[in-house]
Amino acid sequence: MRRLRVLAAVILVTAGCAVAPERSFTRESAPRAEAMSLLGRPLFAPPIPDDARARMEQDLAAARARYERDPNDADAIIWLGRRLAYLGYYRDAIDVFSEGVTKHPGDARMYRHRGHRLITTRQVARAVADLETAASLMRNRPDEVEPDGQPNRYNIPTSTLKSNIWYHLALAHYLRHDFESAHGAWRRAVDAADNDDMLVAGTDWLYMTLRRLGREREADAVLDRITPDMRILENDAYHRRLLMYKGIIPPDSVMPPDTRDAVQLATYGYGIANWHLYNGDRYQAEVLFRRILEGPNWAAFGYIAAEAEVAGGAR
Repeated sequence: MRRLRVLAAVILVTAGCAVAPERSFTRESAPRAEAMSLLGRPLFAPPIPDDARARMEQDLAAARARYERDPNDADAIIWLGRRLAYLGYYRDAIDVFSEGVTKHPGDARMYRHRGHRLITTRQVARAVADLETAASLMRNRPDEVEPDGQPNRYNIPTSTLKSNIWYHLALAHYLRHDFESAHGAWRRAVDAADNDDMLVAGTDWLYMTLRRLGREREADAVLDRITPDMRILENDAYHRRLLMYKGIIPPDSVMPPDTRDAVQLATYGYGIANWHLYNGDRYQAEVLFRRILEGPNWAAFGYIAAEAEVAGGAR
């Protein structure tokens, strides 16, 4: 346990080392808060390296030009909103998806993407409503692959519309500490997973939800499908956490030593904090939750979940 605590401290101190945030919408304007944290702190667009920002701004310009050619095109609306969100312009993205809801009220994608960014901006109750609407619209429709706006290193999409709807709906319930509702939605997310990446992502949160409900035997049972030889393209942190739960990887070896990505650091950190919580060390869990909040990427799900723990649940 001492080695685990040392590892966790290293993870979360590293996560806290970040440059000052970029200006929110343009380099000429004053920074604009994109959200308020669950603890009442203004949140500004996360920093983006200059080379990545230049590429993403080009993608945004292309998406905006496509939209301006046909403002009623559903795909153009979706991609304009997504490109804005990738740059941290979450409020503008929500406005675009809201326009999409007005123009295409039967398109589940509008509610799915707005629900995602409502989670990002801590408007979790509204996110639940949107994602429930999306799930209802997709009930009797075939699933479809969701194209990636920020592809993994293999350039292979790993998620579908249905799996993402259930995943984000389950997360929204989880953040509100409505673990019973989260449990049902995580089950649906796991059922909708058609590849190992989505399976490990949903299973990890399902496991944590069952542990929070005190249903340890059921939690152990969901690990049966998890093996070391799964084909993981991007969700390595979830996979390694699940292998830790199974006892295959020791806790002090969960995170690869070369991990530097802020999202991955928050993901690993939240899992380790929960590990302490499950094992009765609430003090150490609280310490780690608060250290996660020192990191730069407040849009990461692990960060939002840690914030919800400190706040006693999202709104």
